[in-house]
Amino acid sequence: MEKILGDKRREVILEWLKNENRPITGGELASRTNVSRQVIVQDISLLKALGEPILATSQGYMYLKERTNEAKKAKRLIACKHAPEKTKEELNIIVDYGATVKDVIVEHPVYGDLTASIMVSNRKEVDEFIKKIETTNASYLSELTNGIHLHTILADNEKTLNEVCAALDQAGFLIRDDH
Repeated sequence: MEKILGDKRREVILEWLKNENRPITGGELASRTNVSRQVIVQDISLLKALGEPILATSQGYMYLKERTNEAKKAKRLIACKHAPEKTKEELNIIVDYGATVKDVIVEHPVYGDLTASIMVSNRKEVDEFIKKIETTNASYLSELTNGIHLHTILADNEKTLNEVCAALDQAGFLIRDDH
């Protein structure tokens, strides 16, 4: 297979991302273009610098399309606190109610708010996210803030968001304003 070079490679990467409804990993893009994963990381950075709305998720890269479906979703920012080893349990509670965990946000004392995309909607995606953390020996952002973090969660309706919050509260994950 021939290596796809520079601008042409970025054009095809952009086209692939626009046409996929799932994340594409850096490794898959590297394989398709016959370059290293590091070259793909640089290409994605260049595309982002040109204003392309590419999101790096734990499952791979996605092109942010206008989704009327997503615009209709109910959205809530929730505050949570737990130890790192409870992350899988927390995420599973949320996705088990049919909600999506869009991101995690922590307040860093130097950098301010740090936001990372998670985009998990089911147990399989939660397992993949946790496995990626473990296999890369990465830290959870919440470790920077003694377990305190925010999540943006999306669901089909407010009732589902209320059920998620009640379940997280019962499990001891939710930070409530009456504490």
